[in-house]
Amino acid sequence: MNMNMSIINNQLLDFNFILYQGDSFFFTVISAIDNFLGNNLYLIVKSIILILLLLGMVAFFILVERNVIGSIQRRKGPNVVGTYGLLQSVADGFKLIAKENIIPSSGNPGIFIFAPVITMFIGLASWAVIPFCSGGVLSNINLGILFLFALSSIGVYAIIMAGWASNSKYAFLGAIRSAAQMLSYEVAFGFSLISIFIVVGSLNLSDIVYFQQETVWFVLPFFPLFLIFFISILAETNRHPFDLPEAEAELVSGYNIEYSSMVFALFFLGEYLAILNMCAFGVCLFFVGWDPIIPGLAFIPESFWFSIKVWVLGVLFVVIRCVLPRYRYDQLIALGWRQLVPLCISITVFIACFFYIDLGNCIGVLDLDFTVISS
Repeated sequence: MNMNMSIINNQLLDFNFILYQGDSFFFTVISAIDNFLGNNLYLIVKSIILILLLLGMVAFFILVERNVIGSIQRRKGPNVVGTYGLLQSVADGFKLIAKENIIPSSGNPGIFIFAPVITMFIGLASWAVIPFCSGGVLSNINLGILFLFALSSIGVYAIIMAGWASNSKYAFLGAIRSAAQMLSYEVAFGFSLISIFIVVGSLNLSDIVYFQQETVWFVLPFFPLFLIFFISILAETNRHPFDLPEAEAELVSGYNIEYSSMVFALFFLGEYLAILNMCAFGVCLFFVGWDPIIPGLAFIPESFWFSIKVWVLGVLFVVIRCVLPRYRYDQLIALGWRQLVPLCISITVFIACFFYIDLGNCIGVLDLDFTVISS
């Protein structure tokens, strides 16, 4: 092949353009890049767009939270930077970037920096399996819910690492509290969803949404499970009234007390990404995901309805922060292990019996034929 000839309609990236090949080295480099991007360009572009949307959504959610809290407390929220304070989150971001990053001299610098990076990564990666609309998901894997469980369980390690690497008693106490709290409520969190898996027969979030579209919103028959789920995600995300790892009256600021500048911002962004992710997770499980709230307005884009439902749950997070007092730590652990876990197990056993075993005249989803095989 003559390296000086031009190739028309190059199909390496499925783009129609003319590539002039001046020399063999340049052509080799360009071909290698095109071969790589030809298989991964779509995924890379989707990931970049999703990350930018998430960061913008977090900035807007922080602004909404501050305004809602100000309204409930009968005071003004952010209203100086930009029109109606819309640029306040942007200004806060620039302020954190400009600040000096201070690392404790007696701490572990590597782990100290790595912990918030893990938190931020988990906050972003957990959105990969959330469907925004029909077919609008970054990675539509069959075990998407297990993927979310795995990421949420990793989050506790980042907090423990931050508390230990800070070499501060307040930070370490906050990390220990977080470990016990997240482990306790992950049990109730998982049990609250087993009943949905039994009914739907799938761990794919899109399949769960499609099942609800054909039947009923799961929040109606499974309202007790939704309450348990919501309480559990409040504890999972360390939000009020379960924000014991960050209790300012006892631990000053908890596990992130020694953090400043952008490493603190990574913790901050990771926490709010987790909040919005759990809201989106709950929308898919109990509120039919992107399904229109009003059937007559089905012409409105599906992503709009999905966003509305996510924001309603997000505002509920904020309202709870304003109106409920903080639990004592013994009350927090007792609520998880003594009330929520036994209740979840009872509901799960009942639903499993009803749907999988033919009890008298009950019509189950599946009828299992139990036979004894004799040798």
